[in-house]
Amino acid sequence: MKVHLKLLSTLDHARTQYYHFKAIVIAGMGLFTDSYDLFCISPVMKLIGRVYYPTVNGKPGVTPPAVVSTMVAIALLGTVIGNLLFGMLGDYAGRKRVYGICLLVMVLSSFMSGFSFCHTRKCVLTSLCLFRFFLGIGIGGDYPLSATIMSEFANKRTRGSFISAVFSMQGFGILASSGVTMAVTSAFNKGDVSPLHTPKLADLAWRIILIIGAIPAALTFYWRMAMPETARFTALIEHDVIKATNDMGKIMCDLDILTLTNDESQFLNRSVVPSKCRPKYGFFSREFVRRHGRDLFACAVAWFLIDIPYYSSTLFQSLIYKPWFPPATQVNAYQEAFNLAKFQAIIAICSTIPGYFATVFFIDRIGRRKIQMIGFFFMAMFLFMLGGPFNVYWDGRINVLFIVLYALTFFFSNFGPNTITFIIPAELFPARFRSTSHGISGAAGKLGAIIGAVGFLWASQDTDKSKVQNGYEPGIGMMAVLLILGGICILGFILTYFLTPETKMRSLEENEVDGCDVSINCAENASELPETVAR
Repeated sequence: MKVHLKLLSTLDHARTQYYHFKAIVIAGMGLFTDSYDLFCISPVMKLIGRVYYPTVNGKPGVTPPAVVSTMVAIALLGTVIGNLLFGMLGDYAGRKRVYGICLLVMVLSSFMSGFSFCHTRKCVLTSLCLFRFFLGIGIGGDYPLSATIMSEFANKRTRGSFISAVFSMQGFGILASSGVTMAVTSAFNKGDVSPLHTPKLADLAWRIILIIGAIPAALTFYWRMAMPETARFTALIEHDVIKATNDMGKIMCDLDILTLTNDESQFLNRSVVPSKCRPKYGFFSREFVRRHGRDLFACAVAWFLIDIPYYSSTLFQSLIYKPWFPPATQVNAYQEAFNLAKFQAIIAICSTIPGYFATVFFIDRIGRRKIQMIGFFFMAMFLFMLGGPFNVYWDGRINVLFIVLYALTFFFSNFGPNTITFIIPAELFPARFRSTSHGISGAAGKLGAIIGAVGFLWASQDTDKSKVQNGYEPGIGMMAVLLILGGICILGFILTYFLTPETKMRSLEENEVDGCDVSINCAENASELPETVAR
């Protein structure tokens, strides 16, 4: 005889309490570090260009586009590997066991990025690429683990808001990177620093910016280590219901364990589930493809599609930046980095963070699928509005309306697929496949990010070689790129409509289709009951 694990049902209906908010901060620090390092690298590369590249024809040194693209691509490639590796380990060894390792990799790599060896250009860039690759691995691993842990701790009524709150820490990471960059460059910008003369201390400034990004994540290490394993992993994968009950009783002090009825309590036992009740199929099996293949495809492709336009947002930065800020020849190294960070902070405050907040507020009201469709649709519309008339109107005429449209694409990416693609894979698969499936989806997304951040950046260059930016080759033009990105968003809208299921108010245990996953072996007595249940 087998009985249903009422503990998991109790978690689904548990009252929102202090530990949920603590878990949001603990899990969100990885996403905070992710966006901090992603967005601080642009002003950092401005400083590196001034320090390590010579002045040419009266113009200050600039990091070549090929070097910047390589730096971005290597970090994203590490993220792909981290998603796959730590996603798999999260299901095999446990979420908690690898969570601390993932954080250590992130923190140490971030610190070492600032301590990049030597003071010669080749050595600095090589070591920075190496450490950013490992940083990418740590960041990639944090995606499936943070999403899975938050989904398994949360109740089903507010689960979407909690997971999206974890993801929204990216917005604060962007804001923090801009704030730190502005503070550091302001502190170093003392005396008469000319545009064509970069002091040696600038080599220290960019290192400090990178190192500071590791501090918030490092401060959460103790709490990550103190977190118990999730009850769903312990009960459904390790089949230790008593430990799961005790763990949850310690952190959720008002958890109503008594909802486990007396009749069911007497069956709780530490004994391992018999082999005949073992999961009947593995991840690499036809049965998995039959039951979950479509969902995994929908999650991975949606994430792949959204990350192409999201990470190609750097295409617009130079267009918007130039009319509103002085050119590099009129500002020194610190001022150039300061202005770029200021621009990023404005966009974050006006569009990125409000988009995250809108998702947190509406996700458990209108559902994941609808928000993803809304986001893809409006991103496509705004990209078409930017791209369609680009050559005849926008080119050379960047005004407030262009900036508003640009900001709205950011808003609807975050109040839309950029956030939802992080949430749905953590809700849609059985516990023993949840982290792995999320990792695969995230890895697909980062492949799209490489295409967006590197491929489309180069493709966006003008077809006329005389108008191409220094260091680039002629491309297909900005108008064509913007229209293609809009088409990608339309494709994402169609895929979401036909393939993406709704997970609002859906218990995670609905994914456990084997029967044995939500059951435990009968016991003859309740001698091993935890105190919280025995009472």
